[in-house]
Amino acid sequence: MPQPNLITTTLTACLLATTLVGCTVQAGSDGQEEAADGLLSSVDKAFDGSGAVSIALDADAQEAQGLDPQSAATARSWSIYGLVYETLVTVDKDMKIAPGLATSWHQPDDMTYQFSLDDSAEFSNGRSVTVDDVVESLKRLTESESVWAGQMGPVKSIRAIDDSRVEVKLSEPYVPFLAALANTPAAILPMEEIEAGTLDPTTNMLGTGPFTLASHRQNESWRLEKNPNFRDADDVYITELTIAISGQETTRQAAMRDGSVSLSNFNNVDSLRTLRGDGLSTHNQLQSDFYYLLINSQQDREGPLGDDDFRFAINSALSRHDLADISLGGLSEPTGVTPSNLPGACDPEALPSARLDDSDIAALVDRSDYNGEDIHLLIYTSEPILGQMAQLIQQQLKKAGITVVIDQLDYASYSERVLTSAPGEFDLALGWFAGYADASMVANWWNPERAGFSAGFASNHSDLNDLIDESNRETDPDERESTLTQLCESADKYSEMVPLVHRPSIVATDDSRLSLDLYTNEGYGDFLRNLPTARIAAGE
Repeated sequence: MPQPNLITTTLTACLLATTLVGCTVQAGSDGQEEAADGLLSSVDKAFDGSGAVSIALDADAQEAQGLDPQSAATARSWSIYGLVYETLVTVDKDMKIAPGLATSWHQPDDMTYQFSLDDSAEFSNGRSVTVDDVVESLKRLTESESVWAGQMGPVKSIRAIDDSRVEVKLSEPYVPFLAALANTPAAILPMEEIEAGTLDPTTNMLGTGPFTLASHRQNESWRLEKNPNFRDADDVYITELTIAISGQETTRQAAMRDGSVSLSNFNNVDSLRTLRGDGLSTHNQLQSDFYYLLINSQQDREGPLGDDDFRFAINSALSRHDLADISLGGLSEPTGVTPSNLPGACDPEALPSARLDDSDIAALVDRSDYNGEDIHLLIYTSEPILGQMAQLIQQQLKKAGITVVIDQLDYASYSERVLTSAPGEFDLALGWFAGYADASMVANWWNPERAGFSAGFASNHSDLNDLIDESNRETDPDERESTLTQLCESADKYSEMVPLVHRPSIVATDDSRLSLDLYTNEGYGDFLRNLPTARIAAGE
């Protein structure tokens, strides 16, 4: 889900975006190439040091339930909590499901999953992980009201087969189930301690992962220490990890340049070029996350935005390629509802909105009740690129005869007006979604009853909801791809939640001090995924 950060410098060069090759801009505007198949950078095993490492992030975890990973709903929370907790499975560099706390799994049928647990796994207090921890953790998640409970699908039962195996049965096939298990909210918790009341997971962290929590100051810093009971502790060279939270891009850039941090992330695509050199490397990690335009059909159903055809005209007037090339410097690609870098995703070039020419769009506007009044486009000030995108959208819609005024709010105020179950107080709004690791997962948010937050601006469409459900349960890859295409086309026609382009994630590392595997492709915004196996230069 969206995380915040506005106008910095306007990009003057329109750099040609490349076709997705191996899910990265490999031959793009900066000549970025993979270090190895599926990796933007790969760990240098000649680095043989160990010790403390400092990094900087743009935002802290922002969760109502504190440190509880099962309630985590933002990418930064997933990344940070994922350094302490583990899930049964994870995703690899090819976006395929890989072992985690489960060494293997078996599907006797489309609705049954049997997991074999790693018998060497221990929590950081030294207690071995039991099947009861796994069973009760998954039950706790599926019975909760957290956002991720809905992504787990139609879980019917969870039980222990024996002392080392757990079985999950679904009431119907649900293809994204393993992908849902691979994200931090599905972490395995120390349920013995939680149920005994000796651990409150909202205020303390006790996991099986490579690090333990030493201290946390909200919106300021984290300090993590190496977990000596981690089963792969010999492969963890970072003994102490300090995470500085800094919302200012310039502050994080300065920290990278002066050597006070060895890794950081940036939302401004200019950072890909300005930080290169002096031992620093920058990478554009392709995320399944994407920017969207919300068109509010609920605030005034009798007005022009309540008209399906007028919303479709707005959708059709948008040039995704210009947004990718001009606003994002050629470091992005258009997408439909299903993130275009995931297997089975629909082709954004084939959507109905891509087929209309200027005269078709003008005819739709002329037939509507729109009389030239200002339509307000809402953005939040903590995401720099949104200002540039808003200006370009303003120009594109002006060409279609639609007058747009850009309004800027802080993220909290934006959320109150946009992400609400009551009719949203806005006309248009820009933001972004996490895209996840399976093509149909984010599509669930197009069902307002399931999403909740979208009910304030989108109607409930039974035909679209049926396609969402069908895409989740269709196990035949070809049939599923066909269903996902229909899903994208249906959402495109309703034009209430309009996907635009992928959200770049710029990651900078100090190559003289830190070396790590950085996936070319990322589904959960977790560029810290391989930090535990990073190597440190000797003497650091």
